[in-house]
Amino acid sequence: MKLAEFDYELPESLIAAFPSRRREASRLLVVRRASGEILHSRFAELAAFLDCGDLLVLNDSKVFPARLIGSKESGGKVEVLLLEAFPASKRTFWLALIDAAKKPRVGGRLYFGAAVSAEVIGDLGCGRFALEFQHEGDFAAQLERIGEAPLPPYVRRQRDAAALDRERYQTVYAARPGAIAAPTAGFHFTPELFAQLSAKGIERAMLTLHVGPGTFQPVREQDIESHRMEGERYALDAATAAKVNATKARGGRVVAVGSTTTRTLEWIALQKGQVTADEGIARLYLRPGDRFRVIDALVTNFHLPGSTPLILAAAFAGLDLIRRAYREAIERRYRFYSYGDAMLIL
Repeated sequence: MKLAEFDYELPESLIAAFPSRRREASRLLVVRRASGEILHSRFAELAAFLDCGDLLVLNDSKVFPARLIGSKESGGKVEVLLLEAFPASKRTFWLALIDAAKKPRVGGRLYFGAAVSAEVIGDLGCGRFALEFQHEGDFAAQLERIGEAPLPPYVRRQRDAAALDRERYQTVYAARPGAIAAPTAGFHFTPELFAQLSAKGIERAMLTLHVGPGTFQPVREQDIESHRMEGERYALDAATAAKVNATKARGGRVVAVGSTTTRTLEWIALQKGQVTADEGIARLYLRPGDRFRVIDALVTNFHLPGSTPLILAAAFAGLDLIRRAYREAIERRYRFYSYGDAMLIL
């Protein structure tokens, strides 16, 4: 398939620069695959579209303050996006993306205030570098002090909202730090909404997939089949596997919250033949025509044109139906992207 089939025009005014006043107050576009029906609701009414015995599966990955603004030895500004710590090391080594007017040299030093600096110890290509940090005290504590939420570049604002982002660019159930971007489909849930869903007999279970740059890497090839997903670390425990398999056995629906949850469940099922406790690196790229072995419904946000999450949504709902749903969402002025409104595909 051609990448152009996943393009659409979006007025910039529909890109959500700020979250909704209340998480559950966001709008909800409901798409029924069997009938092609499109309904309009509020996320607070999610329970009305789910049944007793359904299972919500959510990604509990937690965004850490991965964006650092500093300077090079020359005084030039540098922006660093931390991707992943090197494992099993007593020293503080990180893989990072670096954005600067001039590429930093290997052996050069970057400064992030008086207490934190880093030496560039390797140029890995494609804007990626290996860094060794020198810091006072605990590095995680220093990150909380100097780091920022790594918001996507399309979130453009006239005023600063860093304090708001610390709270809202995170799900209420985030528990396992490691993501550089949030699993945004979960932004709309609150403890009160979970209580309402539970009272109806709708269970929930957690898995972890640490969102990395692969989720947001643009598809550059004109034939979408030529794109390759970068790997992202995941973990799914025995309790969640048991809940998923019990739900399928009794005829309930597995409702994936977000594309990251979907890819984790479907990757494990593809590799193992069923959902089982597992951890590793997921590289699944779902496109129209691919089989979904596990999920029966999907909660998702509205995605960028030509992006892999949009291609995944089209694979699940059908390209024509997704196109129609997006046209209607634009006509009715839904809010798009990370801080935007939600879609439920049944």
